[in-house]
Amino acid sequence: MAKMLLNRINDGFAFHVVDEAGNTMRMDIPKDQGGHGTGLRPMQTLLSALGACSGVDIVMIFNKQKETMEDFQMEIEGEREADKEPALWKQIHIIFKFKGTMSKEKAEKACALSIDKYCSVAATLRAAGAIITWNVEML
Repeated sequence: MAKMLLNRINDGFAFHVVDEAGNTMRMDIPKDQGGHGTGLRPMQTLLSALGACSGVDIVMIFNKQKETMEDFQMEIEGEREADKEPALWKQIHIIFKFKGTMSKEKAEKACALSIDKYCSVAATLRAAGAIITWNVEML
């Protein structure tokens, strides 16, 4: 079971987050929403988790295939539901960017396996109604 400890760190909405292994993250909300803007917003962390989850899958796939990655980047954009509380992610688009020995076709196959089969965060977001699209660019 995962365990996270959150401590409020100022008079606003900032939290210091620590997991059971001692890894840390800072979360806050933007100034225009009453925060100090000193950390990642909670919903941003969800998009980051999608990227990291998928990234782990893809690295594992390429390691098994003995492909070399010289560079691997992702750009993730999301649009939330308008005028709703809670405002869930409605549309998410990922651009996977690779430089290495893999072909574009192999990169696309690895991304498809991750997003459609292995990534638990992607499955969680889809279960909440998000539509996840993606494409691959070779650097």
